[in-house]
Amino acid sequence: MSDALKLAPPIPAPRAGQRFTFSGLVGSADAALIAQSALRYRSEFSVMVVFCAQAQEAQRLLEEIPAFAPQLKTRLLPDWEILPYDHFSPHQDLVSERLATLYELLNGSCDIVLVPVTTALQKLGPPGFLSGHTFFFRQGDKLNEAALKLQLQQAGYDPVSAVMRPGEYS
Repeated sequence: MSDALKLAPPIPAPRAGQRFTFSGLVGSADAALIAQSALRYRSEFSVMVVFCAQAQEAQRLLEEIPAFAPQLKTRLLPDWEILPYDHFSPHQDLVSERLATLYELLNGSCDIVLVPVTTALQKLGPPGFLSGHTFFFRQGDKLNEAALKLQLQQAGYDPVSAVMRPGEYS
């Protein structure tokens, strides 16, 4: 643990339903406190979820926490950045980042997940849906072309003659 993290008193171990509120934290003190707490209770809890009032605050913490605890894997579950009644889809990069974060959360491969409150208020699909629609390829794998096309179409990919953007295959 770095010397910077030893300056603040640790947060006591949380119990079910308990919440902590801190005020008067200046600069990156909140990032240091989160990092210290995640390190201290890493063996007791699989993941620490931090709810942020604003998406910008979550993004700032994503950038600052590694300065205090680079060994922790911190992920952001970003907001869709569209309104519920908008007639267009969220940006593909946001969709990809959300899926990657949810996949890591499902597999226990992240230590801290930062969630803006607006994101936390939205429903998520069941974990089984994500695990059932996730696939990986490794160099040297032999693939069945027909099965792969079907799997890609079921996952929402569009068949095209030439791939121009994410979400397409040829």
